[in-house]
This record gives sequence, C-alpha cells and structure tokens, in this order.
Amino acid sequence: MSARIDMIVGLGNPGSEYADTRHNAGFWFVDEVVRKYGGNFKSEKKFHGEVARTTIDGQQIWLLKPDTFMNLSGQAVLALMQFYKIELQNILVVHDDLDLPAGDARLKSGGGHGGHNGLRDIISRCGGNGFQRLRLGIGHPGHKEKVTGHVLKKASSDDRIAIENAIDSALQVLPQCTSGDMQKAMQALHTK
Repeated sequence: MSARIDMIVGLGNPGSEYADTRHNAGFWFVDEVVRKYGGNFKSEKKFHGEVARTTIDGQQIWLLKPDTFMNLSGQAVLALMQFYKIELQNILVVHDDLDLPAGDARLKSGGGHGGHNGLRDIISRCGGNGFQRLRLGIGHPGHKEKVTGHVLKKASSDDRIAIENAIDSALQVLPQCTSGDMQKAMQALHTK
C-alpha cells in the first residue's frame, strides 16, 4: 500500500492554441476524470489554475490544471498543496512522456524529472520528488532538436487515438490509485 491520492494535477499549457498539443496530455486526463466522476473546473487565481473537486469511490479528490504554463507548474501545485495541507506523497501528477510510445501509460512513484520542465519545477518548488506519477506516452521525434516542436504540435489522429486509449486504461485503475493501492493499479495498467 502506498499513500492515498488527495490531489491529481494534470500538466499542460493554458490557451486554445495549446489545447490539442501533445504537451497537454495531462490536461486531457483530468478533463476525462471530471467527465467520468463529476465536478466542474473553475479558474482560481490564488491557485494559479483551474480547480475542480470530485469524488472517486467515496473519497474527495482535488483536480488541478495549472495556468502558469508548463515551466512554472510547481507554483500552482504548491499553492493548492499548502492551502489544503496536502502532503507530497498524496499527489498524482499526470504528464506527457517522450520516452514512452504514444498509447502507453505507466504509473511511477518518485524519480527525476527526465528533462520535463513541468516536473522539474514541481520538484524544485514543492520540496522533492516524492509524488506519484502517471506518465502518458507521446512518442519521441527521434532527435532532441525536434523535441520542442514535437510536444507543442498537435498530435496526429493516430497518436491522439492512442493517447486517448491510454487515458481510458489509466482511468480504469484510478480508483486503486486514489485509495492507495498503487501496486495493484500498476500491475493492472502495466499488463494491458
């Protein structure tokens, strides 16, 4: 058993020009959580983002979409975390991952930022890397010079379908994650 989840952060960039980009896979996930479990995102200045509250298997969960742009995601996470006294290990951060093919979803506890600026800022501002992660694969463009263009470009229709399927698979194990049974959730998700 790991810690239960009290807050799910979807990483992305605000604004319609970024809505369909691969870098916004984290936003896509929390939008699906709201669609499945209920709640409404509302812009909250003091939390530097859009916040919603939902209930998963009787447990209240905060959902956050930072509007700080990716590189300053930690500012929003820290504000909500401190206000509601949420511990780092009780946070699930959902983000795009270049190292996984589009369509893969993997759960992970801790670890480095792997070059992801949103994770880098959260680790820096929030006092460590002890949060849980849901990594949504977006594939790698092949060369590091192409990474920025890749993550900030609209996903191809095949990639978008693959990422949405990965989100659906992750939603199926979300109740196990939020209740603290990360091991069981990992087994179920990673064998799909």
